Amino acid sequence: MKPSDRYLKIVEWSAEDECYVGTCPGLMLGGVHGLNEAKVYAELCQAVDEWVRIHEEDGDPLPPATANKEYSGKFVLRVGQELHKKLAIAALREGDSLNSFCTRKLQSTS
Repeated sequence: MKPSDRYLKIVEWSAEDECYVGTCPGLMLGGVHGLNEAKVYAELCQAVDEWVRIHEEDGDPLPPATANKEYSGKFVLRVGQELHKKLAIAALREGDSLNSFCTRKLQSTS
């Protein structure tokens, strides 16, 4: 495994840019773009390799890995007292727990 394999590489279509955009969140700002998805991914992999090489040459520590990261399924979300109250009431109206209500709402937006 290469050090660059520790980082998540994302290639997605951008309607705004009208092309594929490849990014590596957590490692490098910006990204690569083009009309061929496979070529964008290959170029992105080369760019990530280069970023890792530069970090190593400069003696800078690499950021934490982003690929194959395990998630607990829990996160804290601060929403303010008024929104918390509104959500709790909406959950009660539907006969649901606040957690289940919010999970369902979040799933419907993804």
